Amino acid sequence: MGCEDGGALRTEGGITYLTAGEMSEADRVAIEEFGVDVLSMMENAGVAVATVARRMLGGDVKGKDVCCLVGKGNNGGDGLVAARHLHNWGARVSLALGGLRAEFRDMPARQFDIVDKMGIEPIDYRGGFGGAELLVDALLGYGSAGNPRGTTGELIRSANGTGIEMLAVDIPSGLDATMGEPGDPCVVASATVTLGLPKTGFLNPKSRSFVGELYLADISMPREIYARYPGGPVDFGGDTIRRIL
Repeated sequence: MGCEDGGALRTEGGITYLTAGEMSEADRVAIEEFGVDVLSMMENAGVAVATVARRMLGGDVKGKDVCCLVGKGNNGGDGLVAARHLHNWGARVSLALGGLRAEFRDMPARQFDIVDKMGIEPIDYRGGFGGAELLVDALLGYGSAGNPRGTTGELIRSANGTGIEMLAVDIPSGLDATMGEPGDPCVVASATVTLGLPKTGFLNPKSRSFVGELYLADISMPREIYARYPGGPVDFGGDTIRRIL
């Protein structure tokens, strides 16, 4: 299942799934009409990712090795926030970059400055992922299209080949957010933390083996935005993270 960008909204389990274009519009409304700070949403996203990572590592990350694969866009910024929190909780965190450090701009660059001062450093992934017990995929966001190329593609292939569990940020890198078609390559995640609202691509049966367990995170999107969609506001049950698949 899936729908073309701009097509009819789909609702499953009382939750509305958005195309990439619809999610972009929801983000625009949150930022421009409601004045929600991008940095706040990025912080909330990163905390949610770190929280699910901690669950995947048995509830305690102290002394455990985690490598965050980060791209230069806002998805990478979310991953850098997650790296910071995991570091603060006692994990040994490293980074594998999907681009040159100089290519990071705006919010992701600010997040990179913070983790750099904390001593969280990039590694050469070609020599492995530093003995990581968990990889966090924050390479590409819902707006990406086509097959991952260059360093990003190489990183995905290397990560998939390790057999290490992966946690995807918002969407597995290489998966089409709207249609759910996997690119070549595409991250094979054990779990995915999607942000704001889930994407229509997750409803495509082809995506299931790439998405893994699917969690929805509350990143402080106003309730009034959720109310605009058929499913209405999401019931998080008093938490900020809800498993939906």
